[in-house]
Parts: sequence; C-alpha cells; structure tokens
Amino acid sequence: MTDEDLKNQEEPIIEGEVVSPEENQVAKEDNSTIITSLDELIKSHISSIDRLSEEQKKLRETLADGFNNDAEFKQLSDKVKDANKAKAVKRAQIMEQSGVIEIANKLKSLNAEVKEKQTSLSDYLLEYQRLTGVNQIEGSDGEVREIVHIAKLVKRLSQNKD
Repeated sequence: MTDEDLKNQEEPIIEGEVVSPEENQVAKEDNSTIITSLDELIKSHISSIDRLSEEQKKLRETLADGFNNDAEFKQLSDKVKDANKAKAVKRAQIMEQSGVIEIANKLKSLNAEVKEKQTSLSDYLLEYQRLTGVNQIEGSDGEVREIVHIAKLVKRLSQNKD
C-alpha cells in the first residue's frame, strides 16, 4: 500500500454542498435585509400600539367623566363601592377560618402545578413540532388539537432600580 492509499483510507468522505463565498455573502445580505425589515416592522407596530393605547386611555377617561357627571349614576356607583367594601371585609373573615385556609392553600398549590405542567407541555409541543414538522397532535381522548405559537413583547425592568 502506498502513502497515497493510506492517506485516502484515513480521511472520511463527507458529503455536502459546496457554497461559493459569493453565494454565502448573498444569503447573509438577504438575511440581513429581512432582519432589518422585521426590526423596522416590529418597531413601527410597537409605536402604533402605544399611540392607539394612549388614545384608548383618553377616550376611557372621557367616557368615565360622562358617567361621573350624572348625579344618579354617581350615587349608585358609591353604593356599589360601599357594598364591595363590606363584601371584602366578609371575605377576609371567611378566609381566616382554618378549613378555608387549607382549601385555599391546596388550590394555590394546584394552580402552580397546572402552570408548571402547561409550561412543560409547551416545551414538549415545540420540540415535537420541530422534530416531526406536524402542527397537530391527537390526544389520548381522540381529539385532534392544533399546535399554536404565541409570542408577546414584555418591557424589561431597568437594572438600576434601588
């Protein structure tokens, strides 16, 4: 066996597509353009949502002022507030009972468990969809459910708060 044969024998054969540097650059530029456009669209929508939310706030205040300027409505609203205060006091008294406290704690625990399971299920569904490419799954009850993604934007709290 020659040195050439040994060299060829040791190197594994790897299949793949050869992409020229020019094609690679074009793909990067296309992605860059898409990302820039998406960034602009996102910022535009955020600004639009903020502007519309401010307009909603002003209209709600104007509407509330219209109701509060009516004497009869104002009187009824005050009665409702007093009733709600009395209801809150009674609720607090009931919540102090030992049996009710146990049930409330159990409910709180179950709510946390459900939330944890829903988060895990979401992660599992994303992985299932990624691996299979399928957007539906049949449950053990025989019902077919669609996998839906929901994304939302949340403002970050500033790190400099004391």
